[in-house]
Amino acid sequence: MSALNTIEINHIENELRASLTKIRAAYKRHPAPSAKERIDRLDRLHTAILEYKDRLIEAVDQDFNGRAGAETLMIELLPVLEGIQYNKKHLRKWMKQSTRHTPLMLFGAKTKVHYQPLGVIGIVVPWNFPVFLGLSPLAGAFAAGNRAMMKTSEFAPKTGELLKEMISKHFSDEEAIVVNGGVEVATEFTKLPFDHLVFTGSTQVGRIVMHAAADNLTPVTLELGGKSPAIIHESFPIEEAAKRIAFGKGLNAGQVCVSPDYIMVPHAKVNAFVDAFINSFTKHYPSLERNPDYTSIITERQRERLLDNIQDAQEKGAKVVTINPANETFAGSRKLPMHIVTNVAGNMRVMKEEIFGPILPIVPYDTLDEAIAYVNDRDRPLALYYFDWDKGRAEKILEETHSGGVCINEVMTHTMVDDMPFGGVGPSGMGHYHGKEGFLNFSKAKGVVRKGRFDGNSLISAPWGNKYYNLFINFQLRRFKKA
Repeated sequence: MSALNTIEINHIENELRASLTKIRAAYKRHPAPSAKERIDRLDRLHTAILEYKDRLIEAVDQDFNGRAGAETLMIELLPVLEGIQYNKKHLRKWMKQSTRHTPLMLFGAKTKVHYQPLGVIGIVVPWNFPVFLGLSPLAGAFAAGNRAMMKTSEFAPKTGELLKEMISKHFSDEEAIVVNGGVEVATEFTKLPFDHLVFTGSTQVGRIVMHAAADNLTPVTLELGGKSPAIIHESFPIEEAAKRIAFGKGLNAGQVCVSPDYIMVPHAKVNAFVDAFINSFTKHYPSLERNPDYTSIITERQRERLLDNIQDAQEKGAKVVTINPANETFAGSRKLPMHIVTNVAGNMRVMKEEIFGPILPIVPYDTLDEAIAYVNDRDRPLALYYFDWDKGRAEKILEETHSGGVCINEVMTHTMVDDMPFGGVGPSGMGHYHGKEGFLNFSKAKGVVRKGRFDGNSLISAPWGNKYYNLFINFQLRRFKKA
């Protein structure tokens, strides 16, 4: 590393720490915002999104070099507005102290849990949903009474600059700060001693972020994705499954952390699924290269990675079907057709790494137990999708597999339900946000014991063996013996 680079990085670090110092000082001056104040921040965020709606859609489209405005509105902006409304509706109820059972040992005292803001929340935003995955945790942080600093993705620079303008207009730099910049800024950002850090991205980078946070003992929420499977039961109509999966896999051209990563299909129905998926996908996207409804790959580097993974699979014996209905060439375009990969093997990169793009491996299976074992032999995914009208078998899937979330006869839409927690498990992440779980995630649940004038401890304290101590101990032992 050159001296100049060291100086630049030190400057970045100093600027970030100065911003954190300022916003934390504001929190310390007012550590317990009322429900009215929290709702005001949520209202201002709501107003900001509506004011900047069209510009945000345009910025995302430019960053992707082609993403449908309808898609950005549906899967980025509306879910944030929905989440803000849900938080406002339930906030006062969540903020109430909850009374708890007091053990006999503390006779005369009262116990409760007090929910307190943590302080300053750091939010690291990925490129694939540069609005939703920044503003959704921000809304949760505001609802819990916190302030926040947000680091946007360098791969979505126009969106990042617009978010900085939007937040600066509607919030002071003592409430919320947006930080833009490259990987050096992101690295220094994750080293800051936040009171909580939210990171959404790859499992590989998640490990680095968690390591950086550990130096400050900063608690983390990690949303890491992974290889989310879809299992189709042999009794489920294969055309219906293909139609529902094609809708989800087509969103953002598969660049979604909960996108179906591979499909488990009964051996006898693999060809039927491939045909049905091609038909459904083609109905959604009869052309691709100049179709504004079909999203481009975020960068040329990501596109090359996906093409390399396809080539790797072919070289190792896979069969690849390219869905290119209009026979387009994609010269000079970052668009990439959907690719179905069959005859897959475990040594292929498409089966070892999260795909995050328009590639869909098909894994055949014979029995449901075999499919469950296949999933359980791999890292726990962020999502799992199961297609079966039988509720008993669906419950079997819920009980015998681990994943961050599940959809039955559907894909991806669980992320849009604010009344459910969203989060991963193990390699797909940790912690939850959305709704009440988000409020709790960004709060400190502080246990409180309040003692009155009567001091029961004085009756049973040392010297041990006094009559009140003996009465108390014997009474407790009789209770527990009965239990």
